[in-house]
Amino acid sequence: MGRPPDGGPDRRGRVSAAFGEPVATYRGSTDPDAPLVVLLHGRGSDEQQIAALADHLPQQLAYAAVRAPIAEGGGYAWFANRGIGRPVASSLAETTAWFRAWLDAEHAGRDVLLVGFSGGAAFAGGLLLAEPARWAGAAILLGTLPFDAGVPTGPGRLSGVPVLVAQGDADTVIPRELLDRTWTYLHDESGATLTAHRDPGGHGISAGTLAVLTAWLTATAREH
Repeated sequence: MGRPPDGGPDRRGRVSAAFGEPVATYRGSTDPDAPLVVLLHGRGSDEQQIAALADHLPQQLAYAAVRAPIAEGGGYAWFANRGIGRPVASSLAETTAWFRAWLDAEHAGRDVLLVGFSGGAAFAGGLLLAEPARWAGAAILLGTLPFDAGVPTGPGRLSGVPVLVAQGDADTVIPRELLDRTWTYLHDESGATLTAHRDPGGHGISAGTLAVLTAWLTATAREH
């Protein structure tokens, strides 16, 4: 676990799937007992771009930046969608199964925190809502939960689960309706142990968001 034995940054999962073998880039701690933070990039991006975020996060944690399985726009995506922030339910179910198979093969029994940005936030939210007890926590950064996409979003679904939500008031990429619905659900219905951050920024991880994420990861990992 952690980085590959040769110390190199990349490792391909051993799980066969219709999407091919997962590709992950590792950063941070090589201690196999350290909590693992899985970084999930946005639509059209890749694992290398979001792996750079780990350099600014607590180094006592281990980080795995995973490449999404669907090629799109010179990068990769976590699901087919019906519009921005609106996953096709069958596609989300397929990529969720693919991701969980990789995680079970590579990191079984390990405490895992999810950090998703934009489209990766919707995917992280899907994983979280499908199996709330499986995760040590999840950060939903500049994105929406996957409503109406085949995962439960009922009251109390995330009871006691540490969740961070961060949004920018000037974000014009994710539909405001979905951002507001995510904010309201997490605050008023989900039951999550919630940390929430808003700033005036747009669709990007601001210095303020980074500081809140750093503090949240440190505090949440300490509890596990």
